[in-house]
Amino acid sequence: MKKYKVTVNGTAYQVELEEVVGDFAPMAAPAAAPAPAAAPAASGAAGDNKVTAPMPGTILRINKQVGDAVKEGDVLMILEAMKMENEIMCPCDGKVASVNTTVGAAVEPGTLLCTIG
Repeated sequence: MKKYKVTVNGTAYQVELEEVVGDFAPMAAPAAAPAPAAAPAASGAAGDNKVTAPMPGTILRINKQVGDAVKEGDVLMILEAMKMENEIMCPCDGKVASVNTTVGAAVEPGTLLCTIG
């Protein structure tokens, strides 16, 4: 590990970087972490699975509307965070019961995006 001093907006931070040689496959796992974050949001009452925002960002697209049939893994919407487009995936099979956000809305972690019934 190498230590570096990085200044962001006038605030100094000390960071440690690890040199990775060879296969980069282990580095892909953290990038995929937002997808499982939607799974804990699948807890809900009596048939309603709540899908919440896993991170702060802006809603770019809503792919499913109320009444649409969905399957586990379908992309419900796209959330832009730190200039990256993140797919918000359906945690289970069912129908979209409600869409609780709009395109362009700024959301925080835990914000209810939609429910699947």
